[in-house]
Amino acid sequence: MSVEAALLAFTAAAALLTITPGLDTAMVLRTAAVEGPRRAGLAALGVVCGCLAWGAVAALGIGALLAASHAAYVALKWAGAAYLAWLGLRLLLRPRETFELARTAAPRGNWWLRGFLTNLLNPKVGVFYVSFLPQFVPPHVPPAPFIFALAAIHAVLGLAWFAALIGATAPLKRWLQRRAVVRWLDRATGAVFLGFSARLALDRG
Repeated sequence: MSVEAALLAFTAAAALLTITPGLDTAMVLRTAAVEGPRRAGLAALGVVCGCLAWGAVAALGIGALLAASHAAYVALKWAGAAYLAWLGLRLLLRPRETFELARTAAPRGNWWLRGFLTNLLNPKVGVFYVSFLPQFVPPHVPPAPFIFALAAIHAVLGLAWFAALIGATAPLKRWLQRRAVVRWLDRATGAVFLGFSARLALDRG
């Protein structure tokens, strides 16, 4: 896979994952609805900085492993494939019925720090980055900087999505709380996860 193909494939997959509602989306929506767009923007910026921090951790750790050990690469490949398959099956077979905003209530304070810690203290984000990003690294490309570049693309997509959420809080809030929308997004994301799990498992690179 060429660098251009890898970037296009990752951007397409990351765009779908970005708009699938989760804890970060819920926090930004609630902050925009209750506390206003400026504070929601700071929270969104904090979330994105958390993604970049996880991206740096994943890039440094995975890059060193992939560069040093073929056995580590194989172990990481199968662990990532299993994790993505589990996520994909769970989303396909048990999509959510609702997208709850009430559960994201948080104390007032530093809104950037709130967003940053919400993301950074969620170990699922780190596990996901470790599982998902390495499979987009083309052969003969230094893995660490490329993995961080993928995390940066995900961060830019996140900023664009959060800006849309903040700019249209009420209609997007209603849209994301529709049962059919939540179920469709979960199932579409599950299918993406299963596809990349199979691709990762079959990769002989």
